[in-house]
Amino acid sequence: MNTRATESPTVDVHAHILLPALQQLVAEADPEGFGAQQALEVRRNGPESMAASGRMIKERWAQLTDLDRRLADMDAQGVDVQLVSLSPSHFYYFAGEELALQVAKTANQAVRGFVDRAPERLNGLGLVPLQHPALMVEALEHAVLECGLLGVEIGSFAATPNDPERSTVELSDPRLEPFWRRAEELGALVFLHPFGCSLDERLDRFYLANTVSQPAENAVALSHLIFSGVLDRYPELKVVAAHGGGYLPTTLGRSDHAWNVRPEAHGCAQPPSSYLKKLYFDSLVHSPAELKALVAAAGPEQVLLGSDYPFDMGSDLPVDEVQGAGLSSDGEAQVLGGNARTLGITAAAALTSRPTA
Repeated sequence: MNTRATESPTVDVHAHILLPALQQLVAEADPEGFGAQQALEVRRNGPESMAASGRMIKERWAQLTDLDRRLADMDAQGVDVQLVSLSPSHFYYFAGEELALQVAKTANQAVRGFVDRAPERLNGLGLVPLQHPALMVEALEHAVLECGLLGVEIGSFAATPNDPERSTVELSDPRLEPFWRRAEELGALVFLHPFGCSLDERLDRFYLANTVSQPAENAVALSHLIFSGVLDRYPELKVVAAHGGGYLPTTLGRSDHAWNVRPEAHGCAQPPSSYLKKLYFDSLVHSPAELKALVAAAGPEQVLLGSDYPFDMGSDLPVDEVQGAGLSSDGEAQVLGGNARTLGITAAAALTSRPTA
């Protein structure tokens, strides 16, 4: 472990696990929906990327499922604590209401069980069914109050493949207001991690389905949050965006201009760029210059260490990459662990009690 762990532990807020049993549950409960989702992924990614991803998952299976391997890798990286979230392939936003709530609660319990095997090194996030806004508060309360997790992971939008009768849910959707309100009341983290992109086949080669879609989806989802005034109504909301917030944080000049000149873009109280101070971002941008720009745009107090462990689009040396970005010593310390401590992100064993609010 990091020799500074007792003083300021190094915390990775973006690390995943896979739950094969959860996938089997969904595939058996809704084979038609599961098949449609798999077909959509093939269309979005293309055959070359699907084959490469299959090989990658096979090679990294132990890292996604085996606790001892994970802890050894954390030690090698200099990471003291991981905030564990499910692979976003487990969102299953096509599921109907009954199955969706079952998926969320099963996932929450499974993450809690995984964390409890190493509570001095791990904490966790659960799931909520974004495709069913009316069920999200129940799933959130199950994750935080019943399972003692620090919050939940959500995608950038929810849409059901091959079902035009079901509306797309964006993060600006008024039906999400009870969820945002309850998340703020509970002090729960909401980890925004895209999975899939509505550009679909336009990104089906060169791995654009990941390299372009993830930062684009982050930018769209965060813009929905900002422009709709969600962050005005819930100023204490804790939203952490994966992949450094994608294209949004360092390209907000056009959004600010629209806010000034377009009445329909004036749904938030302040210029969009001002909301960077109300959002949090992980450090996973794969470029020292871009990380430095992110910290400059949002402030060192808004950026947290993230690795996307153990996927190939993550970082095997996340601490080294932060240390190589040329940040101030104070800024570096904030990113590596200080901001996580401020947000209450710590190992499960370090929590004195689970939330009861």
